[in-house]
Amino acid sequence: MSPYETDPADRPAADRLVGAAADGEDQAVEAALRPKLLEEFIGQERVREQLSLVLQAARQRGTAPDHVLLSGPPGLGKTTLSMIIAAELGAPIRITSGPAIQHAGDLAAILSSLTEGEVLFLDEIHRMSRPAEEMLYMAMEDFRVDVIVGKGPGATAIPLELPPFTLVGATTRAGLLPPPLRDRFGFTGHMEFYAPGELERVVHRSAALLDVDIDPAGAAEIAGRSRGTPRIANRLLRRVRDYAQVRHDGRVTREISEQALDVYEVDARGLDRLDRAVLNALLRLFGGGPVGLSTLAVAVGEESETVEEVAEPFLVREGLLARTPRGRIATAAAWRHLGMVPAGQGGGAHTSDQAALFPDGL
Repeated sequence: MSPYETDPADRPAADRLVGAAADGEDQAVEAALRPKLLEEFIGQERVREQLSLVLQAARQRGTAPDHVLLSGPPGLGKTTLSMIIAAELGAPIRITSGPAIQHAGDLAAILSSLTEGEVLFLDEIHRMSRPAEEMLYMAMEDFRVDVIVGKGPGATAIPLELPPFTLVGATTRAGLLPPPLRDRFGFTGHMEFYAPGELERVVHRSAALLDVDIDPAGAAEIAGRSRGTPRIANRLLRRVRDYAQVRHDGRVTREISEQALDVYEVDARGLDRLDRAVLNALLRLFGGGPVGLSTLAVAVGEESETVEEVAEPFLVREGLLARTPRGRIATAAAWRHLGMVPAGQGGGAHTSDQAALFPDGL
């Protein structure tokens, strides 16, 4: 399994232009676009400042820094920061992932081959097997592991000393990490979604590296449809670049960006075909709700897991959809975004539900 492979729940998103999971093309392009030093990294101001202090103090002491845990949604720069940590320390980096470590022996083989000061990046650390996880506790705290030789009553534990190293763990689901593992990290940084201004800087930087001629308005349009995620911004930039190259003179302006992203069905708020299908079904077929997840999924023609794990998180974050004990409900912003009148004001089903949800109207 690739160290960059996503959680099964995230895989459907990899097929979407606005999905935060990385596909093969993203991984290849990101390698060229990644900043190499902490001062070049855009956004995440608080995490950068805190991490800078940790690394500078470790360099002054001449010791390996504390283990680092980076958490947050995919596409925000956790892998990039891990590589920057190694570069700032002048140390090599070893990259693997939780799903790739299914047995304690797999982890022992990696740990025993580390050199002093090396950085071990463990992506999706919450998906590591329990035996390997328990071995990691001792490795992180005491820099040693016990290798079991033999089976049954004759089994013998051979202690293996490890050189000091720095573990950088990344997770999209920090709540799934067991407390004993989480407590062994000396520094924890939570990655937040990017503001539009930060994404504009990301787009301008990537455009320069990709040799794309883009004006500020074009960069702002791409940034505004990128869901607060640099990976999506870079992906949209590449698609807009293709459109500008094939149908125009190659320069990316606001008008060109709008035309290109309309072709790819990404609207002004970053919603794609699936997102709008969910909202359309909720508003047109069920009067804004409430409606159950399975019923909504059937109406859209998708699996319940796809609607719940792929479409709904962004719709909820954008304030377009609400999850309630009675089912899914559209908000006032959803009606406005699709240019429709709420059921309680223009007729239709579920008038009482909408009136209770929007007592003051729009």
